[in-house]
Amino acid sequence: MSLLRLTFLGTSAAQPTLHRGLSGLAVKAHADLLLFDCGEGTQRQMVRFGTGFTVDAAFFTHFHADHYLGIIGFLRTLGMMGRTAPMHLYGPPPARRLLHQAVHLGLESLAFPVEIHELKDGDTVRRNGYTVQAVGVDHRIHALGYVLVEDGRPGRFHLEKARELGVPEGPSFGKLQKGESVTLTDGRVVRPEDVLGESRPGRRLVISGDTRPCPALVQAAKDADLLVHESTFSDDEQSRALETRHSTAREAAQVAREAGAKRLILTHLSSRHDTDPGRLLTQAREAFKGPVEVAFDGLTVELPLRD
Repeated sequence: MSLLRLTFLGTSAAQPTLHRGLSGLAVKAHADLLLFDCGEGTQRQMVRFGTGFTVDAAFFTHFHADHYLGIIGFLRTLGMMGRTAPMHLYGPPPARRLLHQAVHLGLESLAFPVEIHELKDGDTVRRNGYTVQAVGVDHRIHALGYVLVEDGRPGRFHLEKARELGVPEGPSFGKLQKGESVTLTDGRVVRPEDVLGESRPGRRLVISGDTRPCPALVQAAKDADLLVHESTFSDDEQSRALETRHSTAREAAQVAREAGAKRLILTHLSSRHDTDPGRLLTQAREAFKGPVEVAFDGLTVELPLRD
């Protein structure tokens, strides 16, 4: 998997503002386009920010209305565009009941199949070149975070070593890089480990969804290339964060620090911080010394390959 790109479609908590839409994150993972949450207005944000509509699967963190109502109109739009490929929808209970209602709302039936999958903590979804794992988090209702883990890559190809062993340039090089052995004309067998360095780990993307800081998320974010964590409130709103089972920016940063994450992006901002998230950023940077930024609608981030 070469491409891992995030586009933040909606970064506001609970209600849209003039500047921020409701929760939605598009992730381009190689050839796949995934949605994580689909708040009201998400499809318009997809048009606005050029993600395209060829979504392969949507993952819902939980079923508060601001995180899933956008799927109703989005599915209808896909139908009008002539989609025939199946759409896969994933989420915690009661995903089957609520998403079934969303899929069948209205008089028209969809012309393409929609498959609904309920997930619990620890469940995994295997896709081409990566896995999405569900992580149980701490919110007011059943809620999940998600970890996208890329498959490891072969080690670096040592060209000179391959030549010394007599491997002819061309398809044989490609086979060795894919992990296949090659038999030479003299009968000798060259194995991938003869010409490849140590395997390289894949990238790790963690999306918290709505949650209080919790040990499960810290564990999931160990050595993550990027942690996307909700930061609804600032320090002076700590009591509100506890009451609603959300996180402050400082708490999100503490999760990133404890996990050893390489980078942190804050999202899901209360309308109090709509146009001026400076306090959130300052408080997060006091707790986490790695790169930190506050997401905005349309922010696009590409994660580089690990060396």
